[in-house]
Amino acid sequence: MNAAIFPLLIFALAAPKRPNIIVILSDDMGYSDIGCYGGEIATPNLDSLAAGGVRFTRFYNTSRCCPTRASLLTGLYPHQAGIGHMT
Repeated sequence: MNAAIFPLLIFALAAPKRPNIIVILSDDMGYSDIGCYGGEIATPNLDSLAAGGVRFTRFYNTSRCCPTRASLLTGLYPHQAGIGHMT
């Protein structure tokens, strides 16, 4: 049994590590409301996440949160996801 598991263990250890991805979706915020984008409010935890990750400088959102959530989950624009009437 150990001889059968050993090759799988070697394969698992040699596999590349997947990146950790965190998407933070908040409501009623402007572009410069957090510190890493030049905001006046101290947001040290978000700033440290932004310093070690990817920051978006061009992004798209809608006036309501449900079309934005649908776009994040599907990768489509709201009208392509079937909820364009909610924008």
